[in-house]
Amino acid sequence: MGFTLPSPDSPAEQAKTLMNQKKNIESEIESHISILKANQSTMQTPLVDPDGFPRADIDIYAVRGARVRIIELRNDLKDVTAAIGKALEAVYDRSQSESVDRREMSEESSSSKESKAFAKVDGVAPGSPAADAGLCREDLIVKFGRLVDTSFSSGSLTPIAELVGASENQSIGIKVLRKGRSIYLSLTPRKGWGGRGMLGCHIVPYSP
Repeated sequence: MGFTLPSPDSPAEQAKTLMNQKKNIESEIESHISILKANQSTMQTPLVDPDGFPRADIDIYAVRGARVRIIELRNDLKDVTAAIGKALEAVYDRSQSESVDRREMSEESSSSKESKAFAKVDGVAPGSPAADAGLCREDLIVKFGRLVDTSFSSGSLTPIAELVGASENQSIGIKVLRKGRSIYLSLTPRKGWGGRGMLGCHIVPYSP
């Protein structure tokens, strides 16, 4: 079990490799969730009848195996997501430490304008894509994919909903502020995780 931590020279390549691993893990999770669905079961569905006997209407062996593997894969997903965050931080730190010309200085200026938080995570459902990505309640969102604070108007977060709707099973890079620290996450919207929506979190507008 577990995932293999890549060691390429470039932090960007490492992040890309980890994202591919994350995608593979998510695909395997979906395949095992399909086994549960085929047996009309969830991670919590009882495997015995009211009299305490094994249920005859489901494949108990398959359901148990799928549940065990899902738990293992979700742990792997948390590990690889944390590794992605560290890799993205390394990419950012490396770019910040390099000497810059006028064009890069302009980009840094633009980046500083993007550092304003525009949304807050108000809740995260256990076992959801948001939870797997490492999002936490009270996180302040500074960047969501290509979206920054200037992407919004009138306090509406519609652009996030549109981006999520167009990014099913695709990783979205997110930058959040958590207790004053910048954290980089990779969130993959997906259906069928056991709850409503494709994220499993509640995001509300935020004004500093």
